[in-house]
Amino acid sequence: MNIASIGIDLGKTTFHLVALGERNKILLRKKFSRSQLLAYTANLPASLIGLEACAGAHFVGPRCANRVTRCG
Repeated sequence: MNIASIGIDLGKTTFHLVALGERNKILLRKKFSRSQLLAYTANLPASLIGLEACAGAHFVGPRCANRVTRCG
């Protein structure tokens, strides 16, 4: 499974992750708690991660930044 980009919908207690392949085909849709999300993204290869602009992005963004090729 070659993940090209990841979109994360941030919430207070749950986070929804959608991973897209190189041809923009959905490879994965999962719901995580905050700790589960951070543990899951720690084991992913470097890829583009898109986050919405909200207060939660200030928490999740820096923790994912060392695992991405570009944060947008």
